[in-house]
Amino acid sequence: MATHKLLLLPGDGIGPEVMKEVEKLIGWFAKRGVGFETEKDLVGGAAYDAHKVAISEDAMKRAQAADAVLFGAVGGPKWDGVPYAARPEAGLLRLRKDLGLFANLRPAICYPALADSSTLKREVVEGLDILIVRELTGGVYFGEPKELVTLEDGSQRAVDTQLYTTGEIERIARVAFDLAKKRRNKVSSAEKSNVMKTGVLWRQVVSRVHKAEFADAQLEHVLADNAAMQLVKNPKQFDVLVTDNLFGDILSDIAAMLTGSLGMLPSAALGAEDAVTGKRKAMYEPVHGSAPDITGKGLANPLAMIGSFGMALRYSFGLTEEADLLEKAVTNVLASGTRTKDLAAAGTNAVSTTDMGDAIVKELNALS
Repeated sequence: MATHKLLLLPGDGIGPEVMKEVEKLIGWFAKRGVGFETEKDLVGGAAYDAHKVAISEDAMKRAQAADAVLFGAVGGPKWDGVPYAARPEAGLLRLRKDLGLFANLRPAICYPALADSSTLKREVVEGLDILIVRELTGGVYFGEPKELVTLEDGSQRAVDTQLYTTGEIERIARVAFDLAKKRRNKVSSAEKSNVMKTGVLWRQVVSRVHKAEFADAQLEHVLADNAAMQLVKNPKQFDVLVTDNLFGDILSDIAAMLTGSLGMLPSAALGAEDAVTGKRKAMYEPVHGSAPDITGKGLANPLAMIGSFGMALRYSFGLTEEADLLEKAVTNVLASGTRTKDLAAAGTNAVSTTDMGDAIVKELNALS
């Protein structure tokens, strides 16, 4: 039995709560011949409380050695006053940077049973299946200089630098086109070439990669602000939407709400293929945050975290049948009317975080 090395980083807020439901699934698959070797460590505010850093060197070593990392969520008002370099989110950014996780895949799928949970009309979102490909290690989140300085007159000036190179754009474009080949073979590239030089370069490079390597694919360029509008107006026009770090952050959150709740959106962050093994460094996490307002109340929706584990099965371990089985279980549970509070209609009963995880396990038993 092959053993897959998983590092679990539950983090803060509802992170540990949703991670517990994934641990049930790891145990379920292990009993059926899919072996996992798991370790657990701290990240974010929890790591700061223990080590005064957002992620320790030991945790980073474990992340480098793992076949995949499962990440919960970080942050909360408890750590608002910590030094900027040690803020909880710095742990997440370091993982992305040090592991070279440049390609962020964020699927936005509207399950049939949840079409009425979206704030948009059923006919707008029913059948929705978008894949947002976000560049994850460049752009304004990592560009230098990045500073907040006090000027001679006592006022302050803040600087963040949007920075992209040809190579960074080429590799994320190739990921998008490769994924599109397995879907409807359409790529929409979002930038702000009308006002940003990085947008001009982005459009030029994506166009060049398309012409040279993926000419059979359909490519359209769309300004990022228009893409935001179109996601709300007519989201099903998109297949694969590729964009930079900042716009990807914003557009994927818009897409999440089309599905009914932020609690429904998983994600994968992938690195480059190893030249020898062909494997990629990878981290999987729900798009939602730490939600400190509902922490410890059993209200969190674990399906984004569970979906992230499903993406790990598919992309890191090649366990396609197991990933399909898990997706089927989620679909069936939602079709049965089981809902956490974020998805439940007014006046209807909602299940707890733990109950939802148990329902998925029960359905897996039924399907197998």
